[in-house]
Amino acid sequence: MSFDLSFYKGKKVFVTGHTGFKGSWLCRMLVNAGAEVTGYSLEAPACSLFQIADIEKNVHSIIGDIRNCRQLMPAFEEAGPEIVIHLAAQPLVRESYQNPQYTYETNVMGTVNLLECIRKSKNVRSFVNVTTDKVYQNREWEWGYRENEVLDGYDPYSNSKSCSELVTGSYIRSFFSDDEGNITLPVSTVRAGNVIGGGDFAKDRIIPDCIRAAIKREDIIVRNPYSIRPYQHVLEPLYVYMMIGAMQYENKHYAGSYNVGPDEQDCRQTGELVDLFVQYWGEDIRWTTQYDGGPHEANFLKLDCSRLKRVFGWKSAWNLEKAVEKTVEWNKCWINGQDVRTCMDKQIEEFLENIS
Repeated sequence: MSFDLSFYKGKKVFVTGHTGFKGSWLCRMLVNAGAEVTGYSLEAPACSLFQIADIEKNVHSIIGDIRNCRQLMPAFEEAGPEIVIHLAAQPLVRESYQNPQYTYETNVMGTVNLLECIRKSKNVRSFVNVTTDKVYQNREWEWGYRENEVLDGYDPYSNSKSCSELVTGSYIRSFFSDDEGNITLPVSTVRAGNVIGGGDFAKDRIIPDCIRAAIKREDIIVRNPYSIRPYQHVLEPLYVYMMIGAMQYENKHYAGSYNVGPDEQDCRQTGELVDLFVQYWGEDIRWTTQYDGGPHEANFLKLDCSRLKRVFGWKSAWNLEKAVEKTVEWNKCWINGQDVRTCMDKQIEEFLENIS
């Protein structure tokens, strides 16, 4: 099943975390679909996709902290959104070990604050809370986690996202359902696998690390080449967020929890991902393994996306090779001083053609 993106034409959409990597791509997709987008997020750093692609030009951008409810509430009320997509988060595992309190405040209380805004709103008709594949209790097993598995992330980042899921579930039962348990406001949580794509400059992520090394013509340092992750292009989950937001707006029975990740053959070792990057980048770059003795991170992680496929007839548009190719394409465009926004629009168009 593919949905018609024209659904979003004229719709008021509130996006938290809009200045981030995923948020910038999502804003561009929504704007291209004709949505009226209000974004709420921390200020973007100078070297960010949001700044480089001038995403702010076509959205109403509000700089604010999701932890500050007194700042968030009036911004939300003024926007009067019909659809809310929640991306704002402290998204890094290693950073969460260094700043656990900030991570929990952002990822848990930030969700509570947004849910309070939605609870008091008369306009919202659809809410999508974006979490992560790491919400599950990781048992290092070889099959994918399903939506009914135990939510108990190990590290502060993963665990805070598990808590965000639990908070959302409580609000659904307490405030967004009637006495018979029927849904009054459709809410979904979407657990996405690892994403790659043009414009990701985060630290401690493998593709940004590859790009920084390639630009400097240094060897790429890989911490754990044997760890397995569900890598996918960033447009894959963003399309799903938009699809679920639209479908449950039209029919409340679509609300629920969903995994979104690549097919089995694209759950690869990190070393294989780097091999693909080296192949598409060229210029004789190389990589080497160098374990830095960092904190615990899962070695084996896959998602079972059967529910998403069954309910929506969904299937991914780009395999891992295409995802890496498109990531390199965007970064070469940026490095060569070309118009990155045009490159984004071109890739979005190509992706949507593959979906349809």
